[in-house]
Amino acid sequence: MVLGRQARAAVGVLTSCVLVAPVAQAVPAGPPVPPKQAEAVGYGGAVSSVDPDATAAGIEVLRRGGTAADAAVAVAAALGVTEPYSAGIGGGGYFVHYDAETGEVSTIDGRETAPASAREDMFLENGKPIPFAEAVTSGLGVGVPGTPQTWQEALDRWGGKDLAEVLRPAERLADRGFTVDETFRAQTASNQERFSVFPATRDLFLPGGKPPEVGSVLRNPDLAETYRTLGEEGVEALYDGEVGADVVDTVRTPPVDPASGRNVRAGGMTADDLRGYRAVEQEPSRTEYRGLDVYGMAPSSSGGTTVGEALNILERTDLGAADKTAYLHRFLEASKIGFADRNRWVGDPAFSDVPTEELLSQEFADSRECLIAPDAVLPTPVAAGDPRDPKGCAAGTAEGTEPYEGPNTTHLTVADASGDVVSYTLTIEQTGGSGIVVPGRGFLLNNELTDFNFTPVTPGEPDPNLPAPGKRPRSSMSPTILLQDGKPVLAVGSPGGATIITTVLQVLTGRLDRDLSLVDAIAEPRASQRNSAQTEAEAGFLSQPEAEKLRAIGHQFKDGGERGEIGAATGVELLPDGRWVAAAEPERRGGGSAAVVVPAR
Repeated sequence: MVLGRQARAAVGVLTSCVLVAPVAQAVPAGPPVPPKQAEAVGYGGAVSSVDPDATAAGIEVLRRGGTAADAAVAVAAALGVTEPYSAGIGGGGYFVHYDAETGEVSTIDGRETAPASAREDMFLENGKPIPFAEAVTSGLGVGVPGTPQTWQEALDRWGGKDLAEVLRPAERLADRGFTVDETFRAQTASNQERFSVFPATRDLFLPGGKPPEVGSVLRNPDLAETYRTLGEEGVEALYDGEVGADVVDTVRTPPVDPASGRNVRAGGMTADDLRGYRAVEQEPSRTEYRGLDVYGMAPSSSGGTTVGEALNILERTDLGAADKTAYLHRFLEASKIGFADRNRWVGDPAFSDVPTEELLSQEFADSRECLIAPDAVLPTPVAAGDPRDPKGCAAGTAEGTEPYEGPNTTHLTVADASGDVVSYTLTIEQTGGSGIVVPGRGFLLNNELTDFNFTPVTPGEPDPNLPAPGKRPRSSMSPTILLQDGKPVLAVGSPGGATIITTVLQVLTGRLDRDLSLVDAIAEPRASQRNSAQTEAEAGFLSQPEAEKLRAIGHQFKDGGERGEIGAATGVELLPDGRWVAAAEPERRGGGSAAVVVPAR
């Protein structure tokens, strides 16, 4: 029986009768936390995320006969409770789906959009960019959220359950509360000053005026009620209802504590902007690597094209036979070249002529691969190539700066009993997004419009990522699914802003070329080269003997990542014997959570 294709009678989930307060509460004890494990192997489907409560929500839905799409929405909603600084219904993301029945990979672009009031100079004042921190913590930086509509689109196309049912585990979790860990406390503490500016944010995340203690339980009854509203009224409650009206009011008049003395810029979002939002179903990016079909997210994300181009550049080298120094050198140089081309060519295809097919052509990759020398590094910033007119080994440098992307996002991967697979990355951009909680609704708004370039990256060159009304800012999110002969092999993704691309590339090459297990490929020390003079690198990467050998041929390194970490990947893999492997981080962000429906050795 194909479980993922049959509608089933709803099974009621009993929720505890609790007295709820109007704001979140941190209390000393609560429900037991599901155990964390970095790897799980078995049958019946698999889930991997950064959080054990969210993974448990997905497993619950799979056990009740849900599809991978049903479970992915359940996991994402739960992450909105336990990872609210990374994701939630105030943000957006990219959803990649493999359908076992048809063998097709499809995608949903649920990226936030700029309101109709947006202008190319919206982040300029007197001709100069406004301070980045002012743009982040503002209504000006808030894009029209795409996450709720992404969920509904996914359920309509590939789900077997309705929105209310798949939201129920997250609703219950928000009501009962989750146990605060060190990562959550540290992220709260790093945002304490700006969270304190907004009474709704302060009341929710700073109980008693300070970050919640590790081991305490944080409840969010307002978010539980918002999820109930979405379940009962549908996502139109946000796009054309009272929840949306509250979002618009919050963006246009940020609810600032007058005593803070903080001037917070207002945004121009309107109810018409919400009503006009559409999550876009589009063709995935596609390339081939080592005999596998690699599917990812096409623009407005730059993830699929940049990961794909870098893989094509690496295709001509036997990375398995190379020593580790040579492998890492080519990985870093391929990343550098990919980012040069990404920055020049990738933006929202509704506003720019993005050469997606040409960026992913092997001919273009070969014209770029020949720039890589075995014993030297390319000077930075590398000039972009022209994918429509590839030139052999025409090296050059360009002026410009590296675009900034916020580091905090979250990624989940799911497979179900029928073989459907989801790779889904979602975000509210910065750690804590805009810092603004919608009063009475329990969720943070994004600051996604700061992913636009405030001014052109390369002076004198067209920039496809400047603001415009209705435009989606470019993203690096890279949810990826690999097939062989039409069957799933592997699905991976990661948070981490622009480091997402390099993280996914490193995990893929570690698994496919270096013969690491999926969990070991995820655990490998990371470095991220993005066409800049210095490569961000974790301490574990720099402690390897290969780091000195890389320095000897010209690589320069700096400490990288939020809290010294780069990314927090998750993945699932289908073994030849039909078992699923779910894999997550052993250490980063306190370790992720992998689970299967029926464990097996």
